[in-house]
Amino acid sequence: MTVAIEAVHGDVFAYRADVLALKFAQHLFGVDQQVVSQLVRRGTDLRTRLPSVGKTLLVQSENVVPTRELLFVGVEPLGRFDYESIRVFARHVLLALQEQRPATEHVAITLHGPGFGLDEAEAFRAEIAGLLDAIEEGRLPGQLRRISIVERDRDTSRRMQQILETILPHGIIETSDDRSQPSSIGSARSGLDSVGRDSRSKPLVFVAMPFAEEYADRFHYGISGAVNAAGFLCERADMASFTGDVIAWVKDRIDNAALVVADLTSANPNVYLEVGYAWGRGVNTVLLVAHGDELKFDVRTQRCLSFRSIRHLEELLTAELTSLRAQMSR
Repeated sequence: MTVAIEAVHGDVFAYRADVLALKFAQHLFGVDQQVVSQLVRRGTDLRTRLPSVGKTLLVQSENVVPTRELLFVGVEPLGRFDYESIRVFARHVLLALQEQRPATEHVAITLHGPGFGLDEAEAFRAEIAGLLDAIEEGRLPGQLRRISIVERDRDTSRRMQQILETILPHGIIETSDDRSQPSSIGSARSGLDSVGRDSRSKPLVFVAMPFAEEYADRFHYGISGAVNAAGFLCERADMASFTGDVIAWVKDRIDNAALVVADLTSANPNVYLEVGYAWGRGVNTVLLVAHGDELKFDVRTQRCLSFRSIRHLEELLTAELTSLRAQMSR
């Protein structure tokens, strides 16, 4: 049996598959909110039927998306939904379809985690690991041939494709009903055993910066790459995505961070607040500012990396974090 796993640039509202799998984090937001809202407008109100943690709900899509059916998987609320939850969620998708729709040939799924602050690369690897867990166990629909992780942001989908190539160079998993026969899953899963399960034990850098479109390239190409290259997970908080206590989540992540990297450009008050909290908790900080931007008086005496471009930022931060990581390892 052959199963293709791919990272696709597309919009789930225009993407064809047999089933679209969505998480339900005990509150609607994002794609699941849009889907449920459209179903409500068509006279199908699922809001009281959406699944609790560990449960699923499979329903007809009623053409709100091109897929024939929708699978909602109940997960922990945001703030508790982490890398291990992502791995469990992905595995649960295939288990549920094996039991409820064994004739499924093509399932679409979205990337979970980065939209509310988790490390993008780690979240994607955790999702792939969960899918491979189910496949290795033989817990998948018998007719399954294709799994598509659909992402509408072109740059994010490209980054996912690059990571996937390191896990599955050909994008294909060969399985066998004969458990004594070797398959390609073993090599694909090498390096993924700890993903999700031990992710929280990895050193964390919390990034304090505005979560806005104009900062996207700065974060993805100037900061997160440097953070990951130095051996850290890279997280930041999207204030708009949380339905619970975002301040409690931010405090928890800073408390557990090895370092806080803060972009002080434009003097965003939330960023200054997070830096102040980090200082109060004794967490080391690396301060950044765009060249020519004025710092506020309370940080003017602090060492700050001044960058002229995203490329310059990546170079400065890579050198800084590599040095700090080496010091931590002594």
